Amino acid sequence: MNDTNVSYTVLERLAAEFPELTPEAQKAATYVLENPRDVGVSTVREIAEAAKVKPNTVVRMARQVGFEGYDDFREPFRDAIRSGAADFPSRARWLQDIRKKGDLGGLYADMVQSALSNIEDTFAGIDAEQLKAAAEAIWNSRNVFTLGVGVNNSNARNFTYLASTGMVQFHAIPRPGSTAIDDLAWTDGRDVLIAITCKPYRQEVVEAVQLAKEQGVKIVALSDSPASPIILAADHGFVVSSNTPQFFPSSISTIAVLETLLSFVIAVASDEIVDRVEEFHARRHELGIYATGPT
Repeated sequence: MNDTNVSYTVLERLAAEFPELTPEAQKAATYVLENPRDVGVSTVREIAEAAKVKPNTVVRMARQVGFEGYDDFREPFRDAIRSGAADFPSRARWLQDIRKKGDLGGLYADMVQSALSNIEDTFAGIDAEQLKAAAEAIWNSRNVFTLGVGVNNSNARNFTYLASTGMVQFHAIPRPGSTAIDDLAWTDGRDVLIAITCKPYRQEVVEAVQLAKEQGVKIVALSDSPASPIILAADHGFVVSSNTPQFFPSSISTIAVLETLLSFVIAVASDEIVDRVEEFHARRHELGIYATGPT
């Protein structure tokens, strides 16, 4: 009943009141209890049609459990979608519902608030010593492999690109035409794997972390829960907040932590790193990579 984590308190209340409902209201309640994902993204008519009852019956059911009407009853389910507790299709349907109602101002406010909250919540749980320890492991390694797939693929590759402006041992995986498992085949205790995945956790990332761990590789993991399989396996784990009204997990905190981690790597590196970065950018200017003109 609560597999979506959507307003379990409301569902409990509905189940407790179930014997007191009329037979028709029980049909509506049964549908809600069995399909809680639908409530936050469906109108009263859509729920009534799915439950094979009249819309007024759904409204009476909502009032029976202490709400003024269906909209009031639906709000906790919508809140759960905003916070990311519902699945991707439900969130996408909720965004469409907002557009149809012309309530994009509310969506804008929710997006801004979730972005700020994610940053604040993430860094509240991380201290400088954690970042320093991970940075030292990265700097002292032979090779650093960064792994992210799906929405986190670009995050991993961006980190690798930025690091490569001053260091040569960074490799984004999986490489084209390869798999993460193959790319880690010859790793050992001299190497580091930076792995990123959030719910629903990508199997290939979890498997790569497990393999790397068995081979003695030091694991730096970014994920959205202390119970994430890659956080549990990590030598250096960072929990990022990924809540969002959008239908994919937010990457804002992940990017912020990666940028901060890289700044710590530069900070703990030997003095030669400054010369490397300067030489890298000087060569790019010499090769005409950057546009010339007013600055």
